Amino acid sequence: MRLFGKTTIDFMGKRRMWYTISALLILAGMVSVFMKGLNLGIDFLGGTELVVQFQTEVPIGDVRAAMDKAGFTRAEIKSFGSPRDILVRTAEQAGGNIIGDRIREGLKTSFPGNPYVVLKEDKIGPKIGAELRRDAVYAVLASLAAIWLYVAFRFKLVYGAGAVVALLHDVLVTLGLVSIFSGVLNLEIDQNMIAAFLTLVGLSVNDTVVIFDRIRENQKIFRAMPIQELMNKSINETLSRTIITSGTIFIVLIVLFIFGGEVLRGFAFTLTVGIITGTYSSIYIASAVALEWASRTRAKGKLIE
Repeated sequence: MRLFGKTTIDFMGKRRMWYTISALLILAGMVSVFMKGLNLGIDFLGGTELVVQFQTEVPIGDVRAAMDKAGFTRAEIKSFGSPRDILVRTAEQAGGNIIGDRIREGLKTSFPGNPYVVLKEDKIGPKIGAELRRDAVYAVLASLAAIWLYVAFRFKLVYGAGAVVALLHDVLVTLGLVSIFSGVLNLEIDQNMIAAFLTLVGLSVNDTVVIFDRIRENQKIFRAMPIQELMNKSINETLSRTIITSGTIFIVLIVLFIFGGEVLRGFAFTLTVGIITGTYSSIYIASAVALEWASRTRAKGKLIE
């Protein structure tokens, strides 16, 4: 099935405009990361987190007063989905379930006529939180290294470099947008979001490999064609497949983002941004890096063997 007919879009001719757009997005995101920081979840911070659902709506200010009275003056308190669902998070540490018991008792004492149920309770020690942060970074870096080796082995070293630059671009753009919208959408860096980052790396490289395969096939057929023209031809030939594949995933993620609830919002947002950046980076970053290399060497006719 082809979504479009035969197209002749000059993708590579517009690559420098997309370099600028990508650079501005990464710059804005990194400024947000350094100024606002990242909203780390309980998985990486350590502490105790409870999500409770009251029988009737309760004002956030009253919950905050209840936690102050219970001794948690620095607790983070916010609504979690509906006005009846409240998230209480504190970095305080104690053995066993002491912190969770104190939070529950404080809520019970302050709202005797408004019973609640605990929807979720997590307790992470500071050492475990630090280990999870470190392992999350290692996981992303290891995936980038493995993909570079795979693409370099299957095609050429420069193509592996192009794929990794594109993937790093996707991660940085998505991380920056997560930081920018964290306050508006209550986005947290937790294990679900790390899983989303690793997934977007896999999705992005899939598009890249498809384009590289078509370039290699066309180079065998059109040996005298200039490399920029060859790349444009190959990208246009795979455009319909790229749009259909990415578009169907995008629709599912939008539905998940809207109806998946607070818990899956970060995962859905990360993958939604990632599928967009991954689609255009396969063209304007991964392929463009290889083209830039070819333009600066004498290997213009032998970019892929």
